Amino acid sequence: MANHKSALKRIRQNVKRNERNKGFRTLVKTVTKKVTTEAEAGNKEQALVELKRAEKVIAKVGGKGILHSRAASRKISSLTRLVNRAS
Repeated sequence: MANHKSALKRIRQNVKRNERNKGFRTLVKTVTKKVTTEAEAGNKEQALVELKRAEKVIAKVGGKGILHSRAASRKISSLTRLVNRAS
């Protein structure tokens, strides 16, 4: 365990940020799963609606640094390819 006052504060900050970011990471998984299930079911219109929402969420999370920006781009790209192949 840390002994310095600044290190103790840093630990508190990290715990708080980790809790906040956990929700965002879970949200990314949720929207990804919605797009995937709609695309696999063959509902192209609904999949496009879910894809638009997923792109917005993933880009926001990537912009905040919770997800690496290239990882966010990769997720958006793979979901777009999945929806386009479903047609």
